[in-house]
Amino acid sequence: MRPSSRLASMPAAVASPAAAPAAVAVSLNGSRDAGDGPAVPMSPGALAESALAAVAAGAGEVLVHPRTPCGRESLSPRVVGPVLEVLRRTGVGVALSVSVGIAAEPDPAGRLERVASWTVLPDRAVVDFGQPGAGELARALLARGVAVDAVVPMGGAAGPEPLARFLAWPVREPGRVRLSAELAAADPALVAGLRGLPPVPVLLYGRDAAAWPVLRLAARCGTGVRTGVGDVTQLPGGRPARSNAELVAAARDMVAEAAATAASR
Repeated sequence: MRPSSRLASMPAAVASPAAAPAAVAVSLNGSRDAGDGPAVPMSPGALAESALAAVAAGAGEVLVHPRTPCGRESLSPRVVGPVLEVLRRTGVGVALSVSVGIAAEPDPAGRLERVASWTVLPDRAVVDFGQPGAGELARALLARGVAVDAVVPMGGAAGPEPLARFLAWPVREPGRVRLSAELAAADPALVAGLRGLPPVPVLLYGRDAAAWPVLRLAARCGTGVRTGVGDVTQLPGGRPARSNAELVAAARDMVAEAAATAASR
């Protein structure tokens, strides 16, 4: 399949459908805690307030790391369910994602048990293919009707194993599986490694210093993009972000600028 003219100049265009532009996803809190600043929402109420503002600013998806009252990440149904219920009850009408990584449950078998015990389901779940048991966990989520974001760390210390693990995973459902490539840097060579992958949608994102350069690269490539204090706590100019909504607005501006540049060529 030939890439669109918008992508033809990119060193590693990810062909349709993976290159179809997507709304900005927002990571509300990630692995951060209250010590990372007032912009990090922690309680269900604070998460809902932050999510509503982020959606109003243009976020099309919301990712949350549910936490216990003491701030520990958890996959317990007594923690995940109430967070999702509060978000939905307060009117967050976009897709809701939950991270299901080792920070919340170190044991792969424990993660499977937690997912099987959920009584309230998210729309999507983020599964890190750099962690053990990712393929089995992703299949269990799909069996429960939860779409999967397959996180593949690329560059830096990640090595080739996460991508190889994803490529060896037999499930290929473009409507329910998305590749979320976490780039250590905005290196077009890393994106080049995504050429020829199975036809699933692609989202590119980075963290901290890599966050905005990677988002700019993703916008130029036409993939999905992600921001939020879970990924970065500063705006593109270096000023501390006051909220997830500020970060989403900046991301939307960056995506719009990339689209305008592509249209003028």
